[in-house]
Amino acid sequence: MAVWGQLSLQEAVAPSMFYLIKLHDHACLILISVVTFVGYMLTTIVLNSFSSRKTLEAAQLETVWTMIPALILLFLALPSLRLLYFMDESVNPQVTLKTVGRQWYWSYEYPDFNNFSFDSYMVPTSDLKSGEFRLLEVDHRAILPIEMEIRVLVTAADVIHSWAVPSLGVKADAIPGRSNQLTIYLSRPGVYYGQCSEICGANHSFMPIAIEAIHPDSFLKWIKKFSMSSSDPSPDWLSSLNLTMKSLKQFL
Repeated sequence: MAVWGQLSLQEAVAPSMFYLIKLHDHACLILISVVTFVGYMLTTIVLNSFSSRKTLEAAQLETVWTMIPALILLFLALPSLRLLYFMDESVNPQVTLKTVGRQWYWSYEYPDFNNFSFDSYMVPTSDLKSGEFRLLEVDHRAILPIEMEIRVLVTAADVIHSWAVPSLGVKADAIPGRSNQLTIYLSRPGVYYGQCSEICGANHSFMPIAIEAIHPDSFLKWIKKFSMSSSDPSPDWLSSLNLTMKSLKQFL
């Protein structure tokens, strides 16, 4: 999460955010170089009253100041397109999380585990415990395993929302009747916060996102415990759950 006085981007937890920070630094370096060069040239012309007719109508100079911006845009476009492809590609996701935006809370579903689901509401300020963060804590966090490719399906049930977690480098609009897809890879355990980034109504600022990343073994134990306590398990349901968990363990 962001901290008071922070000037840079949030610390990267997923590879996508790490490459976003690299692209940001790459673009900033180019922009600083361009601004410095243009500022120097403008200052030189103004101070020296440099208005030679030969310089103003030089065809070679016009060619140079046309080609250089094109090359600069190319240096920005190539890493940007590569990163867009990397963030959009989903080769073989091991876990799928479906996120549904509602007024004004989030619902999470796990399609791989018999579609068990729960709602995630913001914890009121009066109920916060010591060390918890105002407007960011929720009563039920979305639990996800680390070091596994995770597909996130984002949609909405009423109006347009936006599911965004800065430290993971992901942001997708939640649109009713449409499903957007994200791919994330959590590199280490922790709790990562986000918020709805679309003005969706009166309580827009009160629907935070909390992702808790844990070890895959702990994730499987949580799945079994939470899903069995939140439903009436039948033999077929338990058999399906055990089969899914067994297939997931092959990736550990």
